[in-house]
Amino acid sequence: MAHQQSSQARLSPSGDTEDMTRMSRLLAPRLAHFAGVARTEHVTRAAQEMNVPQSTLSRAMARLEQDLGVDLFARHGRTVSLTPAGRTFLASVERALAEIERAAEEVRADADPATGKVAFGFLHTMGAETVPGLLHAFRADHPRVRFSLVQNYGEAMLEGLRAGELDLCLTSPVPDAPDLVARRLDEQKLRLVVPADHRLADRRRIRLAEAAEETFVTLEPGYGLRRITDDLCREAGFKPRVAFEGEEAETLRGLVAAGLGVALLPPPTVPRPGVVELTVTAPRAAREIGVAWLADRPDTPPVAAFKKFLLSRRGSLLP
Repeated sequence: MAHQQSSQARLSPSGDTEDMTRMSRLLAPRLAHFAGVARTEHVTRAAQEMNVPQSTLSRAMARLEQDLGVDLFARHGRTVSLTPAGRTFLASVERALAEIERAAEEVRADADPATGKVAFGFLHTMGAETVPGLLHAFRADHPRVRFSLVQNYGEAMLEGLRAGELDLCLTSPVPDAPDLVARRLDEQKLRLVVPADHRLADRRRIRLAEAAEETFVTLEPGYGLRRITDDLCREAGFKPRVAFEGEEAETLRGLVAAGLGVALLPPPTVPRPGVVELTVTAPRAAREIGVAWLADRPDTPPVAAFKKFLLSRRGSLLP
C-alpha cells in the first residue's frame, strides 16, 4: 500500500544524534501497538486486545509508516500482513519491548519490600568487621533483602549517590552538602601507629606535636582520613612530611611495620605485629562516621528499612 507524500518532512536516516533522539521519541509510544497488529494481523482484533479504539490504532500505524517512510503492512481487506520491511522492523521491536519488560521487572524486584535490593557503600576500614556485623543483624528481620556492596573512599561514594549508583553510604567525615542528607552515627578514635622498634614505641600516650619531625605514611588526597590527618597535624602545629601514600589502611600499617613511617589510623580489626598503637591525647584525634543519602530521592521499601536500621544504631555502630 502506497501512502501519499506528507507535507511534513520524514525523519532523516542520517546518524545525527538529534535526528535519532527525535526518532526515538516519535516511535517509542507506537511500538507496542505495532507489535500487537503484527501479531494478530488484524487491526480490529488488535484494538480489542489492547483496549484502544480501532480508529486510533489505524491512525497510529499509518503515522508510524509515514514517519519511517516505508510500508510495514500490506492491507488485505480487514486483515494485514507484514511487508519485508515490517518483518525486519518487528524483530527489533520485539527485542526492544522484551528489554523494556526485563528492565521493568528488575526495578519492580529491586523495590520489593521482602526481596528488594539496597546499593550500599562504605569505607574500606569498615569492610572487615563493621559492615558484615550490620548486615548480619539487619537480615535477622529481613532475610531476603539483597545488597549491592561498594567499598570506596568518601568522595567517590558521594559521587555514587549523586549518580544514582548508591542508595546509602557510610562515610567519614560526615558530609555537609545541600544536595545530601547526612546523619552522624558514631565516632572512632584514631591512634598514632609507630614501628615496634621506634623511639616512641614504649609510650602509651602521646601528643601529636611530638611526632612533628616524623615521616608519615597516609592515604591519598581525596580520602576522608587523609583530610583528617592533615587537619589534626595542622592543629598540632606542623605539616606532615609524607613519604608514602596509599589507598587502604592496612597497607599503611604494613608500611609502618616495615619502618617506613608513622600513621594516624583507626584501630585494626586484628592486632598487627611489628607496630605499636599510641593514644593521641592532643589534639583530640577521632573521626565521625555517618550515613548519607541523596536529598529528595524517594526510598524503595528495602532502602527505607535499612536506613531506619542504620539510624537506630546511632552510638553503637562500631564493634
